[in-house]
Amino acid sequence: MAYGSGAGAYAAIAQATKASGVIVRLEPQEFLAVLNRIKDPLIVTAKSGWPVSGHQYLTSFKGLAFYTKSSSPLVLPGMADIITAQSIWIP
Repeated sequence: MAYGSGAGAYAAIAQATKASGVIVRLEPQEFLAVLNRIKDPLIVTAKSGWPVSGHQYLTSFKGLAFYTKSSSPLVLPGMADIITAQSIWIP
């Protein structure tokens, strides 16, 4: 049965990955560079607490989702729409 539950968990993760589409993980400075290319960006932010506390950011550009995490808050563009979420979960 241990194999069955492991396979089920793997299938759930694979399904979540398919549902979420393409997520591009970037370093914080690269993320800010992407934001500077977007007119009126929409940014989702959340504080993370496990395993390391910090700040998470997510935005979309040309059909891709861009994600970063940083130990300190990023200075976001003034024209951005910001949504503060309780959490951001990336598979």
